Amino acid sequence: MPAFNTEVPHGLGQDEAVTRLKGFLAKVEEVYKDQVSDMEGEWSDNVLSFAFKSFGFKISGILTVEETVARIDGTLPFAAAMFRGKIESGISEQMQKALS
Repeated sequence: MPAFNTEVPHGLGQDEAVTRLKGFLAKVEEVYKDQVSDMEGEWSDNVLSFAFKSFGFKISGILTVEETVARIDGTLPFAAAMFRGKIESGISEQMQKALS
């Protein structure tokens, strides 16, 4: 499966960044409500494991929050690979908003 990734630097420290990103999935679901469904996510310390469907494609990944950067690494079905750039930019935009 093709991979996607994005990272957003921040100056908040790990704890504050995690706190701000706790509502990240809900915000993505709200903003992209016509494009996203079946949103799932579970936090374990500073790591969020998530999955959702977009246009029928299952997308999953891990959001890792570190002291100065939040990083997402995920996988896409081959059929969704052409949308990788749009997915990365949309996720990055929402992360930047949450961390600003």
